Amino acid sequence: MFLNFKIQGNGEPLLLIHGLFGSLDNLGGLARVLAEQYKVYQIDLPNHGLSPRSLNVDYVSQAAAVMAFLDQQDLTCVSVVGHSMGGKVAMMLATQYPDRIKQLVVMDIAPVSYQVRRHDNVFAGLNASKQLPLRSRKEAEAKLAEHIVDPGVRQFLLKSLARQEDGTFDWRFNVDTLEANYEDITGWTKLDQFGGSTLFLKGSESDYISAEHRGEIEAQFPNAKAHVVANTGHWLHAEKPETVARVITRFLTKSVR
Repeated sequence: MFLNFKIQGNGEPLLLIHGLFGSLDNLGGLARVLAEQYKVYQIDLPNHGLSPRSLNVDYVSQAAAVMAFLDQQDLTCVSVVGHSMGGKVAMMLATQYPDRIKQLVVMDIAPVSYQVRRHDNVFAGLNASKQLPLRSRKEAEAKLAEHIVDPGVRQFLLKSLARQEDGTFDWRFNVDTLEANYEDITGWTKLDQFGGSTLFLKGSESDYISAEHRGEIEAQFPNAKAHVVANTGHWLHAEKPETVARVITRFLTKSVR
């Protein structure tokens, strides 16, 4: 499998991994700031963006696909930043291939299984949009709005809507596979510790990381530090890209492995 990617900047390699329903462009604002000091690699995960589709979305499989990308790019050791689902991919990558990961930054996700189904309304909207050929972005948003109240979420999803050769629109992420394997995405298999330098970034208004997760974070990532980004939610990197980039850069600079 060959993942779609984008490279910008010069310096030490830094890999950015997006979250569920996203693409490499979703971390574009953060990447542009970080590229001032690093050679930034942005990837589309399997079943997202322009990368190939796969029947497997478990984190071992996703981490293996990312490692294959690193091999293809001759990156023997790299620092990794992952957001949400991408943060779980990054954590799995670090525990599975610790000698290949220099430093790890996890944005607004914990190494735990989440019991709450947060995306049922999103899948309902996406499935509704697939019931008829979409002729415009406006038509797609109208279908999404029947199930998704938050306009910000709708606009986020619409970034992955693409015009097809016949003039209709379709989603770049694999809706059917992601929904059928949703428990693999919300779940987590506890594996070996990663002893490398790790930073967990939390949006102050987000509940994806809470005090009850501290024990699991410390058990699996004993050298982890935490930082709360004020006045941000789950998409902290989009809300305050320069602040988040500054925190990440300071961490990477001070915790060279």
